[in-house]
Amino acid sequence: MPKMKTKAAAKKRFSMTASGRVKAGPAGKRHGMIKRSTKFIREVTGTMLLSAADAKIVKKYMPYDR
Repeated sequence: MPKMKTKAAAKKRFSMTASGRVKAGPAGKRHGMIKRSTKFIREVTGTMLLSAADAKIVKKYMPYDR
């Protein structure tokens, strides 16, 4: 059986923690920042941990990153 391929888009956007959780950057900071509040911009900086349901999907895209 051939090796499974990692989705290139997923490995660029997500990373795994040592405990197996999935880290990602929050959505909503690509463009249109002029109409966003300062509070919104401050809250979407950095990274966040995905929910269990979303993490399960992302882990299927990255079979060797566990």
